[in-house]
Amino acid sequence: MKSLKDAKVGENLRVAKIEGDGPTKRRIMDMGITKRTEIFVRKVAPLGDPVQINLRGYELTIRKHDAENILVEEI
Repeated sequence: MKSLKDAKVGENLRVAKIEGDGPTKRRIMDMGITKRTEIFVRKVAPLGDPVQINLRGYELTIRKHDAENILVEEI
């Protein structure tokens, strides 16, 4: 498994696990990122932060700091 931070543009991924302390994990889950959610990596900013992803029918931009707490697997 790898973190969402290491994902490349155009990859289709599935969330395997969410790490982090309580408030961080809760914030990630409140954004709709839960276990077994499918994610498509749409764009990465020129300097690498933030990452734009598609999930559950909407687009979300997430910081690399939060993305490293999301472990994903390839579909």
